[in-house]
Formats: sequence, C-alpha cells, structure tokens
Amino acid sequence: MKTRVKEFRLQKGMTQQQLAKMVHVSNRTIISIEKGQYNPSLMLAYRLSQVFHVSIEELCCLEDNLKEEESHDQK
Repeated sequence: MKTRVKEFRLQKGMTQQQLAKMVHVSNRTIISIEKGQYNPSLMLAYRLSQVFHVSIEELCCLEDNLKEEESHDQK
C-alpha cells in the first residue's frame, strides 16, 4: 500500500527514529511502511495521522490505492 509517511515526515524535519518513538513502534516499522513493505494497522495509521495533522485517507492515499486495486481486479 502506498502511503505519504515519508513525505510528511520529511516536511516535519523528523528522523525515522523520532517518528517511531512518537507512535510507539520500531524504526524498522517506519522504514517498512515508507518502502511499501508493511501496511500500518488502523491504530498506527491513526497515530501517524495525529502526528502529521492529516486524515488517514490522506496519509494512506486511500483513493489512489483503491483505484490501483480496482485496475488490478479488471485484468
């Protein structure tokens, strides 16, 4: 799943470690989310959205991910 975690983190001038500490996960989890290798749980997505002051929909690019999923289903 595509997210904007890295984009928002860099806008705030935060390191992966700082963000991980704020949302109570390992920095490996943040790295994996930023690389699209791990989908955050609803609670983690909520915590991240609170840190960045954005909606979960915006953070997780839900519209883009839905369109991508639908295009794969049509193939």
